[in-house]
Amino acid sequence: MCGRFVTTSAVADLAERLQIDDIRAEESGPNFNVTPRAAVAIVAAGAKEIPAQRSDVDDAGDMLDTPQRILDRVRWGLVPSWAKDLSIGDKMINARSETIREKRSFQRAFAKRRCLIPVDGFYEWKVMPRRKTKQPVFIHSTVAEPLVFAGLYEVWRDKADPDAPMVRTCSIITTAANDTMAPIHDRMPVILGPQHYDEWLDPNHQDLDVLTRLLVPSSNDAITYYPVRTLVNKAANNFAELLEPAPPESLIDA
Repeated sequence: MCGRFVTTSAVADLAERLQIDDIRAEESGPNFNVTPRAAVAIVAAGAKEIPAQRSDVDDAGDMLDTPQRILDRVRWGLVPSWAKDLSIGDKMINARSETIREKRSFQRAFAKRRCLIPVDGFYEWKVMPRRKTKQPVFIHSTVAEPLVFAGLYEVWRDKADPDAPMVRTCSIITTAANDTMAPIHDRMPVILGPQHYDEWLDPNHQDLDVLTRLLVPSSNDAITYYPVRTLVNKAANNFAELLEPAPPESLIDA
């Protein structure tokens, strides 16, 4: 799974790298400990203008003759349109690739509302033999650039309040770990390469068999990792020191 990640890239840099047509995400500065419910940057296909309110919320985001790449911020933790409130999103920060076609929570988003979620790395906690405390590690790209996760997004509005605004939410798709990740955890986010961005984002592409074949572990040399201090365990901690390699004396298995 992926429960914490890091975003340090500036919006302008992401926009250039991901060939964004429309920037709606405000610059917010680096976040060294992104947690569920946070507003996170995503890239999705959309119209040049999206109305602030729509009556057909269940189909909001259904696309579009000439979709553009839009960089926006949405709440992390997917909330289906039929949910009664936002709390269900806390349980859906990740979507398992093996079941997104069958699970009601993810079916429509997989068919119609796919997105990219750029990050500068993510944290995972490694079980240590004969130790109660897990060792946190920071996983990142081997080529010093953002990782781009496959994601889903949804649009939700409180049906009990006719004036309620639309809330966009997202989930990170996970798959089995590759050989690099396997010693740490048995799952990892799906990492997409630039050659697959258009295919994944295209709302008119609804061949789910083809799309499912993209949801596989990355190559082993795409990521690397190093241990960090347990400071990251506290969700409220958010500073650059979280990314510093753990000194040998602080390692849990030292």
